[in-house]
Amino acid sequence: MNTDPGPMRHGDVETYLTSLQDRIVAELTRIDGSAFKSDTWERAKDDPSGLQGRGDTRVIEEGGLFERGGVAFSHVTGPRLPGSATASRPELAGRGFEAMGVSLVLHPRNPYCPTVHMNVRFLLATAADRDPVFWFGGGMDLTPYYGFEQDCRHFHRTCRASLAPFAADAHSRYKHWCDQYFFLKHRNEPRGIGGIFFDDLHEPGFARSFSLMRSVGDHFLPAYVPIIEERRHLAYGERERDFQAYRRGRYVEFNLVWDRGTLFGLQSGGRTESILMSLPPTVKWRYDWKPTAGSDEERLYRDFLRPREWADEA
Repeated sequence: MNTDPGPMRHGDVETYLTSLQDRIVAELTRIDGSAFKSDTWERAKDDPSGLQGRGDTRVIEEGGLFERGGVAFSHVTGPRLPGSATASRPELAGRGFEAMGVSLVLHPRNPYCPTVHMNVRFLLATAADRDPVFWFGGGMDLTPYYGFEQDCRHFHRTCRASLAPFAADAHSRYKHWCDQYFFLKHRNEPRGIGGIFFDDLHEPGFARSFSLMRSVGDHFLPAYVPIIEERRHLAYGERERDFQAYRRGRYVEFNLVWDRGTLFGLQSGGRTESILMSLPPTVKWRYDWKPTAGSDEERLYRDFLRPREWADEA
């Protein structure tokens, strides 16, 4: 059974996560030209939920590039793991928990710039009469509104590079997991073009699992920044904005219906404003809408919203 790594190494995880948040926000601020608002919070000692902890939610709205985005750090403890965390590990039901992580979602204004999500996290399940159990999770995925094949290849190749030092089949497994996870079952369509996703990582031991999580976090900026730098100045009109708002509706549906991180936060009594920072500012729904044949919108559905081995394509 994987056990608590101990307070010193445990503290190393928090130190890494807060520094990752600082680095990402600094680079995004440089690119956008506008500052992120920092909203720090702390649970009251006598919180009736039993939750304790703190966090720092950094948000940008109506920036030069990002219409809305957030990069959040949180570190909380609670008396009982929520159902979303024990669904695949029922033997941990009823245990207390400690959870920390960095989660981000960025919604650029320009429809030619894709939405992106990244998350890295550490959880510890505790019980007075049993050994503690730890695991890591995380990943990143890209959600374009208008597809560019070179962007998809770059994103997936950077994801592959983040996993290359750890196992020959790690990228293949985590890419497949991502394709399965970020899928709207009620729509029978993927949310975007995927990336990588992993959870319950503990078998390589604490040091190697932590190293893998760090590598994923460190590769986020190289994966995403070149794409938005390339696309941010492309001209667009009302048609593109309208389609972007329609596709953002799918993002909302996934996050509120299927996303385990959102469910974990809400079920554990987390801070709602920080949990729902991932939602886009402008969204539209239409009844049974279909793209025009031969349009760029149809091309997104036909060529991009399906599993592809992007990293291996020429």
